Amino acid sequence: MTTTTTLSTHDAAFVRDLHVMSQFGATENGGVDRQAASAPDGEQRRWLTGLLVAKGFTVKFDGAGNQWGLYEAVAGAPYVVVGSHMDSQPTAGRYDGAYGVLAAAHAAFRVVEKWTAAGPAGRPKFNIAVVNWFNEEGSRFKPSMMGSSVYTGKLELETALDTTDAAGVSVRDALDAIGCRGDYGGPEAAYCAEIHIEQGRSMEREGITIGLVHSNWAANKYEFVVHGGQAHTGSTVIADRKDALLGASMMVVAARELADHFPGVLHTSVGQLTVYPNSPVVVASRVSLLLDLRSADESVLAEADALLHRRIPGIERLANVQVERNQSHSWPVTPYQPEGVELAAKVAADLGLANKPVMTLAGHDSTNMKDIVPTVMLFVPSVDGISHNEHEYTTDEDIVAGLTMLTEVVNRLCDGALED
Repeated sequence: MTTTTTLSTHDAAFVRDLHVMSQFGATENGGVDRQAASAPDGEQRRWLTGLLVAKGFTVKFDGAGNQWGLYEAVAGAPYVVVGSHMDSQPTAGRYDGAYGVLAAAHAAFRVVEKWTAAGPAGRPKFNIAVVNWFNEEGSRFKPSMMGSSVYTGKLELETALDTTDAAGVSVRDALDAIGCRGDYGGPEAAYCAEIHIEQGRSMEREGITIGLVHSNWAANKYEFVVHGGQAHTGSTVIADRKDALLGASMMVVAARELADHFPGVLHTSVGQLTVYPNSPVVVASRVSLLLDLRSADESVLAEADALLHRRIPGIERLANVQVERNQSHSWPVTPYQPEGVELAAKVAADLGLANKPVMTLAGHDSTNMKDIVPTVMLFVPSVDGISHNEHEYTTDEDIVAGLTMLTEVVNRLCDGALED
């Protein structure tokens, strides 16, 4: 990691803006809670609009709630899309996603300043678009990466807008409530770039400042619904119970045992349980759980998936329940374009930044974008690998180094470095 302690005027302004951004939806323990289309999300979107407009960018919202800051230097030319997401998990950290959006904005500002200073001789081949993708986290509305999925044609707009949260509020109504559903179709993309915190500890452990993401792990995500029978927790004899929560608990244990069966190469989790009726004196009659399996080895993922589903009949028998399976979404191992990885490696070398190729275990909007345009994905270290947690932290030195890296990547993409 970098050890610079004195920040330039530009870098100090970036760090100050990150501190301002962190005030929207701030929690008592230093994190943020600004789930998609919530009031804090609307506030930060309005703040970002002001930041972009002040630098000469035009801001538009598309039908899925994606926020676009557009700078057209070449009339009619496609755009280099750069950004991430500003929505968060409940009681989350300040860096996840938000860092990538703010870094994209400041990188774009610096690139435009360069064009302006150079005059006609600095005319780029491509325009630049800063994007704040809608509902990347998926904490309020499922699935995750919703905005980029609509933009890339993987999810129908009306399907996304009709999706409801736990309280029955639709995406359409939630976006309208914060004034962030527009009619813009989105820019034509030529290339894409995204920077993000690693959300792991490998880079920090190895002293690496820039991660060059070359591929993603595969994932299978499911929503299981365990059906039982409502009964009295005191008077109903154990043999007569159809305990949906017991069945769901067995599913949780089964997922962890799968990870232990494939140590280091399979990650599993159950991140959400919804229990009905969720009363202290009622045996649960229905439990929904979101379960996911992830691996860089698709054969391991397939084997683990099969083992999980072979466990289900035994769980149904032992808990006297029925398990309904609904696949939420999944994605395979897919590489980022090697020319983009090579470009990023050259930039890191030119800037003297320690770097290495890495894979992303988590999903990001760039994993959608790389399926339609050449895409560069970059990581900066996470202290202790902490993420989706109020104590998530990346040093100022590393976020500034990442901004410097992203700026030069975007500059070269706009200049057509990958055109040949």
